[in-house]
Amino acid sequence: MRWIVGLGNPGSDYESTRHNAGFMVVDELARRWNISVNQNKCKALIGEARVGGEKVALIKPMTYMNLSGESVRAFMDYYKAKLEDMIVVYDDLDTETGRIRLRYQGSAGGHNGIKSIIQHTGTQTFNRIRMGISRPKPGVQVVDYVLAPFSKAEQPEVRRMVEDACDAVEFALGHPFEETMAKFNGKSSGKV
Repeated sequence: MRWIVGLGNPGSDYESTRHNAGFMVVDELARRWNISVNQNKCKALIGEARVGGEKVALIKPMTYMNLSGESVRAFMDYYKAKLEDMIVVYDDLDTETGRIRLRYQGSAGGHNGIKSIIQHTGTQTFNRIRMGISRPKPGVQVVDYVLAPFSKAEQPEVRRMVEDACDAVEFALGHPFEETMAKFNGKSSGKV
């Protein structure tokens, strides 16, 4: 089973915030694949289906960002899911808004959701798609910035970025992640 974990915070207060870029991708994949992400288990909302002959689970942890690893661990244990079959999608301050960056290992880079996943899985090696949100302007606190919605001017870029991330996930279902990285890394505004 392939499993896609979108990171974010539960509740309508956080719905369209920068920190919920991972949830945005899961929601768009659910729309594309006609999956309801509404099973409440493993401290997450989960939707399952077959996509191109492959069993796929879409996962939105409901633990709040800092505890995302609890949900990932619970899913791994319950489904006997393999870590190499997981793709984590999340917001990234160090990537320009509108760009996606794919990696298969590395540190948390200050992202508390990724830090929690590393802590609960015991490894830094897992597939990830980082959604660019850029850094805040000087004087703006990071926590205020990530918990704020994207600006109106950013909306078209963000929509394209979500589409690009969904395209990368779909490609990854039928190709090695290294090949997916080569095809999609740095993708921005509809261009490779």
